[in-house]
Amino acid sequence: MKTALTIAGSDCSGGAGIQADLKTMTMNGVYAMSAVTALTAQNTTGVRAIQEATPEFLKQQIDAVFEDIFPDAVKIGMVASSELIRVIADRLKYYKARNIVVDPVMVATSGSSLIKTDAVRTMTEELLPMAVLVTPNISEAQVLSGMTVKDSQDMQAAAKEIGDRYGCSVLLKGGHRIHDASDLLYARGEYAWFEGKRIDNPNTHGTGCTLSSAIAANLAKGFDLADSVKRAKEYISGALAAMLDLGQGSGPMNHAFDLRSPFAEEK
Repeated sequence: MKTALTIAGSDCSGGAGIQADLKTMTMNGVYAMSAVTALTAQNTTGVRAIQEATPEFLKQQIDAVFEDIFPDAVKIGMVASSELIRVIADRLKYYKARNIVVDPVMVATSGSSLIKTDAVRTMTEELLPMAVLVTPNISEAQVLSGMTVKDSQDMQAAAKEIGDRYGCSVLLKGGHRIHDASDLLYARGEYAWFEGKRIDNPNTHGTGCTLSSAIAANLAKGFDLADSVKRAKEYISGALAAMLDLGQGSGPMNHAFDLRSPFAEEK
C-alpha cells in the first residue's frame, strides 16, 4: 500500500487540517500519517486559539515517520512560524522526500489568519523550491506573486510568476472567484485549465486541505501531476455536491463532506 504524510495543523472540529488530510488520503487509497505543527481550537466559524509544536518535537515526529514508514508523498499545510518551516525543510532534504505538495495556508476559510508575517518569506525560500506542486488560492497567489488577480488572464500571469520564481508547478485555485471553480495548472511552462462549476454549498470549511491531500495521495499512487489534479478535483467536487450537513451547530457552515471515494480501491 502506498503511503502519504501530512505535515499540518490540527483542527479539533475535524473539517480541516490534519483531520481532513487523513480522511482524504485514506479515502483516496493510501496509508495516511501525520506530523502536527500546531493544535488549534477552531470550528467552521473561526480559529479561537493556536498552540504551536516546538521545533524539536516537530523534528521528532517527522523523523519517527521517515525512519519507519517512508512516505511516497508529503503534503504540507498550516505552518505558522519560520522556525517550524526550517525544521520541515531540513528534514525533508535530509530524507530526500519525494512528491511534496505545499498548500500555502495563510488564512482560514473563515477569515482567520494562520501564519506569521515573517513565516511567509521563509516558506517561499525554504519550501516552495522543494515542492512538486504549490496550491494557492487567489488570495495566497496574490501574496506569493505580488500581483493582483481579478480574472483568468491574471491567474495565468500570477501562476507563471510563482512557478518561474520558485521552480515549482502551481495549481492556482479558482474557488474564491465569483463565477466558477475552475483551477489553473502551470507546469513546465504550460497551462492547463481544470474546469469546474461552482457548487452552491456553504459547507466549504477545509476544501483547500482536502484538495491538496487528494493530489498528494494520487501522486503517491503513481499518477502523474495532471492526472492527480484531475482525480483530486473530481473527488472534492463529488464531496461538495453530496450536500451533507452536520447537526444543529450555530455556525454558518456546519461542514460535512461525503468522503467516500471511487478511487479508494484503485492501485
